[in-house]
Amino acid sequence: QVQLVESGGGLVQAGGSLRLSCAASGRTFRGYAMGWFRQAPGKERESVAAISWSGGSTYHADSVKGRFTISRDIAKNTVYLQMNSQKPDDTAVYYCAADLVPWQKITVLNPKAYNYWGQGTQVTVSS
Repeated sequence: QVQLVESGGGLVQAGGSLRLSCAASGRTFRGYAMGWFRQAPGKERESVAAISWSGGSTYHADSVKGRFTISRDIAKNTVYLQMNSQKPDDTAVYYCAADLVPWQKITVLNPKAYNYWGQGTQVTVSS
């Protein structure tokens, strides 16, 4: 059974940094793309970033480009999201997701492409 467990969320002031982690277990994830998504109250879930199985390819949403960085440790089955220069608009519940998703930007940044999700971690950025 696939399990994705996020950690690292919390409260941070605008301009600050946090690093989220997503530990995956329950099967081999060879070939699986992994992504970070977020959902603010009253809003739809939106993409943040995605990374290929090897970690050699990434996509970042325009809203976080230059501030957030997704990375992956294959040996630890863990994906990270380094968030710098945070803004109050970054406040949301952040989820990681995994699946055998064709590596195309329009697909890997689409939350509907993923079947496996973590429980989410709250990130709050104060002004």
